[in-house]
Amino acid sequence: MTSAHSARIDQSRMKRRRAPTNPLEAANRKTDDQFVADYLRPNEEKSPWVTKWEHPKTGAAYTIGLFQTGKLSDAELTACLGLVEETSRPDYENSVVKWHPRKKRKEMETPELRYVLVKDETGAIRGFTSLVPTYEDGEPVIYCYEVHLKKDLQGTGLGRLLMSFLVAVAENLPPVEKVMLTCFLANERGLAFYKKLGFEEDEISPQPRKLRFGKMFNPDYVILSKTIARGAGLEPQVVEKVET
Repeated sequence: MTSAHSARIDQSRMKRRRAPTNPLEAANRKTDDQFVADYLRPNEEKSPWVTKWEHPKTGAAYTIGLFQTGKLSDAELTACLGLVEETSRPDYENSVVKWHPRKKRKEMETPELRYVLVKDETGAIRGFTSLVPTYEDGEPVIYCYEVHLKKDLQGTGLGRLLMSFLVAVAENLPPVEKVMLTCFLANERGLAFYKKLGFEEDEISPQPRKLRFGKMFNPDYVILSKTIARGAGLEPQVVEKVET
């Protein structure tokens, strides 16, 4: 699965300066511990946030943690980039943006990003998602940059759990009312996954249009969004072991 955000977002927009009192800028200045406390588990009983997860079929144990980009080691960023390539390189290669690992790595180093890393018992990264509170066409959103899982973790409920974290952040960070992402149209499995979670094509998603001399422009990606309801996020599946 991939949010394929590189087809849509440029870093200059994310680095725009805003008033110090802006709630999104304030959120981006928080430490990881503060971010978790304020936006992922302000209410212990209703929070989907967990730091341990157990594979429903194998019983293998995994840890989950949230980290700002600057807190990640070079090896961790490299592992995340490798996972993007492993799961999504064909989609990039078949798109207008193509696959450029150096450019992708630079994008993944964007300071405002927060990474949720899933590691196995050896400390190896087996999945991750990345997110940022930002503005899209002037609207405050939680943007999902990436969500990627190793093949053996797909279809286990872990992807749904990771996405529930983004919904929780949106619910607890007014005035945000949407979780947003970008997905390649060729990524049929990813599209089906997001739509199952309630994501729909957003009004700002590009549409086919006729260019000069009758040539047609057909976008190879779609912008999806989910409007959140305060206090009604995605619940983790029963098979997932909730421990903190």
